[in-house]
Amino acid sequence: MNWRPGKKPGPLRYAGDPDTPGGFRSYLIDFVAHLEARHYSPHTVKNLRIDVGYFIDWSEARAIRRPIEVTRAMLEQYRQHVFHYRRKTDGQPLSFACQGRRLSAVRVFFQWLTRNHHLLYNPASELELPRPEKRLPRHILTVAEIEQVINAADSGDALGLRDRAMLETLYSTGMRRAELVGLRTDDTDLTRGTIMIRQGKGKKDRMVPVGERAARWIEKYLYDVRPDYLDGADDGALFLAKHGEAMTAKQLSYLVKKAIERAALERFQNTHPNAACHLFRHACATHMLENGADIRYIQALLGHEDLSTTEVYTRVSILQLKAVHDRTHPARLQRRGDAERAAEEATSAEPCAALLEAIRADGEEEADGAEETDAVAADAPKAARR
Repeated sequence: MNWRPGKKPGPLRYAGDPDTPGGFRSYLIDFVAHLEARHYSPHTVKNLRIDVGYFIDWSEARAIRRPIEVTRAMLEQYRQHVFHYRRKTDGQPLSFACQGRRLSAVRVFFQWLTRNHHLLYNPASELELPRPEKRLPRHILTVAEIEQVINAADSGDALGLRDRAMLETLYSTGMRRAELVGLRTDDTDLTRGTIMIRQGKGKKDRMVPVGERAARWIEKYLYDVRPDYLDGADDGALFLAKHGEAMTAKQLSYLVKKAIERAALERFQNTHPNAACHLFRHACATHMLENGADIRYIQALLGHEDLSTTEVYTRVSILQLKAVHDRTHPARLQRRGDAERAAEEATSAEPCAALLEAIRADGEEEADGAEETDAVAADAPKAARR
């Protein structure tokens, strides 16, 4: 069965016309089976199927029903379509990250078609992706704000105590939303203060520490609340929903968002935070960095494969930069006593002179380089400059 453009298909639905011989649909089914055999995570498989489905719907709307009919020019038109597409809900364009995911899925799909000899050549081999943006987290909660949100959970109520345990765990470990709902009772070692995260992002296991305060709340939940919500056999899920089933990611996001709303944080008075669970992950990393934690330990805690992913928190952490700014900026120094400032100027005269000389030399080199570049550009043919 076909699915409407712009609407994500269900778990067992595939895009494409099933009555077209050699059409997109049969290849998409084989492509998904290939990903599952390669042991890709269900989340990755689902997203690739959905993103390839968007391209298939776009193609069939233009009477292109087989992969063999796709050309490079068509793929360039699809790239332009993705760029100019506006969401029906708010009329906003897709983010560049979302555009990149949709185009990357198409590239992977055609790469698979070519490698398995379904196509003689790969028309998507030169499909360009948008340049990735280096964005900072929009909201970083302070320690006081985190405490305000956590304390908003009603620990006197059974479900409130469960929510308090989940919030404490999120902040203490910095784990992802899916990792928290995937925890099992035997993954926690509260005596040693550790939690085993199994099959996290990238299907990787890792051991993370959990703070004493969070461990005590988890323990209280395990013994005082969880047994009352078991419905039949115990499947081992740590955090249970209201009717005894395992907590889902969407349910967790809703609970965390409600906790933030109850806390009535001033910065969220006129807006609602997206990715509420990730606010605790950002806060955990940023607060540890500001208190002197080595970035490689934070990398291990968060489960980042690449250190550059963790380094975003060095740009978020402003306290240390602010302290240096207060100590060294002239606007701050002018408020000190004349004697103290004169002593500092006397002791730093030679280093300052050396620094100014280095800056001047760099400026001359940059100017010489710019003139040389302009000269080369002037001598180069127009086609080369294009």
